[in-house]
Amino acid sequence: MQIHHHGGATGITGSCHRLQITRTQSLLVDCGLFQGAEHGDADSLERHRIDFPVDDIAALIVTHVHIDHIGRLPYLLAAGYTGPILCSVPSARLLPLVIEDALKIGFTRDRDLIARFLDEVEGRLQPLDYDRWTTVIDDVEREVRVRLQRAGHILGSAYVEIDVHGAGEAHGERVVFSGDLGAPGAPLLPAPEPPTRADRLVLESTYGDRVHEGREDRTARLRNAIERAQTNGGTVIIPAFSIGRTQELLCDLEAIIHAGEGEWPQLDIIVDSPLAARFTEVYRELRPFWDTEAQHRLESGRHPLDFDSLHTVDSHEEHERMVAMLAERGHPAVVLAAAGMCTGGRVVNYLHAMLEDERHHLLFVGYQAAGTTGRAIQQAGQGGQVELDGHRYTIRAGVDTISGYSAHADAQNLLDFVRAIEHVPKEIRLVHGEPEARHALAESLQHLTRIIPAP
Repeated sequence: MQIHHHGGATGITGSCHRLQITRTQSLLVDCGLFQGAEHGDADSLERHRIDFPVDDIAALIVTHVHIDHIGRLPYLLAAGYTGPILCSVPSARLLPLVIEDALKIGFTRDRDLIARFLDEVEGRLQPLDYDRWTTVIDDVEREVRVRLQRAGHILGSAYVEIDVHGAGEAHGERVVFSGDLGAPGAPLLPAPEPPTRADRLVLESTYGDRVHEGREDRTARLRNAIERAQTNGGTVIIPAFSIGRTQELLCDLEAIIHAGEGEWPQLDIIVDSPLAARFTEVYRELRPFWDTEAQHRLESGRHPLDFDSLHTVDSHEEHERMVAMLAERGHPAVVLAAAGMCTGGRVVNYLHAMLEDERHHLLFVGYQAAGTTGRAIQQAGQGGQVELDGHRYTIRAGVDTISGYSAHADAQNLLDFVRAIEHVPKEIRLVHGEPEARHALAESLQHLTRIIPAP
């Protein structure tokens, strides 16, 4: 067997990995969009064109529904892929929402075309229960089984175990694709439990060179941001990814407000992202997949994703009014707006209106890829300058980053994940990380096993 990478091997985005089982049989794990400066022009269709054969792919396995893991699905189907799309039960609910949004932004707003494509996608979806083997190839030469395990990254996320048994083999070979692993202690989601066996492991390395803040630290810093908003009469702008990060933040904000017992009666928590609002609704419906802490809150009469000071902005007109009101008045608020890397979406309008006003504060809670507006603002910091839509702004608003809200495991979490595998992998291939992160993680792991550099 061979592993080939069609994205996400030498950068953060565009994850797409092929397990070539025989010359005529393969499995594809994820098929995501490239974002930021990786692999050329972000708006280029050529950049996302499927340049690998699809006729031998027995199944596409989706680890989770972030756009950098499923965004090339329209291109894959256009290239002729006709097989099933395997994913977890929650991902099967969330994936059509993500694809619909991607189609509207990057392809067409024709409702009939979008509806036909979504019907095609939903007809291919095969939801799999966690921790249950499913046979995807079974012929005279070999049997190939797939099993999904919770990855703790976003709701529905999974790492993938693939067992390949040749005729007459007692054990065969197990290849594990980590997808994106979450950090222990994330709100709503159980922590990922490592596999008992992985002969070969394809492991993400997004934060392979750093360690996140603990949950108590990040909650304290989020509380400090709220107190700044109260004192300054300003807005805390949080560029939030619609899936996962928004719901985690709401969960923590509800806990902080509950513990404050009326301390901030004027504070509004605003979700200004129709997509994030839709995902939050689905998250509410998928309560059986929440962790025990969130379940206990529900049992006590609280709701982590639905509380009194939470408001949702739906229409574009309402969005424009909200930006104008918060920019002009001294009304304390926390705004969660997409896109998470500030590459587009409603958060950009908040930046235009507030970056040069010291009353406001920009709070990053997720990874900012090279070449994105978010990374540029992070690097410039307060007092620096950044260009938005052809206009140069001096950043007078506060700028801060809370690394503890990353949906990705940090270096220590990744090491712990590998060390807990009972049968140490014969080889580990590091993907989904910038060069410095991959190199640092490789150095930490090299005493355990053989590290295979991705091409």
